[in-house]
Amino acid sequence: MTMMAELPVHRVLLKMSLPMMISFFIQAMYNIVDSMFVARISENALTAVSLAFPMQQIVTAIAVGTATGVSAVWARHMGQGQRDSASRAIRTMTFMSLSFTLLFLVLGLFVSGPLYRIQTDVPEIAKMGAVYLMINWCLSCGSIFGKYYERLLVSAGMASLSMAAMASGAVFNLIFDPLLIFGFGPFPRMGIAGAAWATVGGQIFAAMIAVLLNRKYNAAVRDDMLKPAFSPKEAAAIFRVGLPSIITMGLSSMTSFMINQILLVYSTTATAVYGIWMKLQNFCYMPSFGLNNGLVPVLSYNYGIGKKERVRQTMKLSVCTIALLMCCLAVLFEIIPGTILTLFSAGDTMRTIGTACLRACVLSLPFGAVSMILSTSMQALDHARYSFVINILRQCVLLIGGFALLSVLTHSLQLIWLAVPFTEITVFLLSTMLYSRFRRNLGI
Repeated sequence: MTMMAELPVHRVLLKMSLPMMISFFIQAMYNIVDSMFVARISENALTAVSLAFPMQQIVTAIAVGTATGVSAVWARHMGQGQRDSASRAIRTMTFMSLSFTLLFLVLGLFVSGPLYRIQTDVPEIAKMGAVYLMINWCLSCGSIFGKYYERLLVSAGMASLSMAAMASGAVFNLIFDPLLIFGFGPFPRMGIAGAAWATVGGQIFAAMIAVLLNRKYNAAVRDDMLKPAFSPKEAAAIFRVGLPSIITMGLSSMTSFMINQILLVYSTTATAVYGIWMKLQNFCYMPSFGLNNGLVPVLSYNYGIGKKERVRQTMKLSVCTIALLMCCLAVLFEIIPGTILTLFSAGDTMRTIGTACLRACVLSLPFGAVSMILSTSMQALDHARYSFVINILRQCVLLIGGFALLSVLTHSLQLIWLAVPFTEITVFLLSTMLYSRFRRNLGI
């Protein structure tokens, strides 16, 4: 833990974040490859997976949000020498993870089918999607526990081990996706169900690796991480930090659901294109997610021991780095939208819609990534109310409002995608204003 306070800022941030960035890149690449394989089944299969994505993200929202919360709370307790409180936080997180797993098992069994029947009247899409979502929700234990145990490794300064766990799951997915979707050798041809089984199999495998690595190398949590117990005080502290992330990603799921309903008025192809953009957007934002993972314990620890100058340096370096990287990615995606769509077996109609979508949406990347870093910084340092406002606007109000308004005013599938850059630019301006106030409040 002392490296967070002693190493030069750029080195500790690189050490904490780079392995996570690599891991997230591998996972995001899997999501893209998964959609590429599914697209080879049929366009309806790709649409079914696209419609499932918002519901899958609800699991991710809860897992990432609570893991972020326990990461910050545990690091702060350790920085302040409160080892008993740190122990209670870990045990509380284990109890919460078991509870969330049970919740999604019930939802998978009873809610998956009705959700699809609400969204589409195409029987093939509804049937395939319900199967895909049921498997993902019923076996969400891998995703929930995996995020938790991986974050424990990051909080203890062992981000490279967390990377190994995440990467192992992604490699598992990449191997078994084609085997289970198309059937090779002893593996049956399972179609879209095979894609779901490969996904949950990879998540469970990664969680098992993360458990083993924590047991072997993370002595600070070894005695607590497999012993569930509930502490209301620590649960409140975890949610105080993690709730904005849960709401952010949860709102993102709801937003995707609502936008899909708007796009379905035009065509199911438009929904499939939006699903492709969401996967590509996640891929592009992986450096931001990785940096956020390293950023939270570094900020929390240094603020806990009173090193405000290091807090300020860490935030400044993070913002500058992510802005430069996202600008490069935006330029690249502007140049090759057609090549990207070819990877998803796009026909003429999908290519026309998709080119307009990608060229408009990638303009949002630098603004969105910087807003995410600023939001996470405020969240990690007990200014979650600012982060909450930013995330509500970014993930829900402005984005849904933009799509709905442009659809009503233009009735154009070419112009409706401008809602994405409009939202991110507006939120970026607000984030910088709140960030200035946040710095004055903390004296940094």
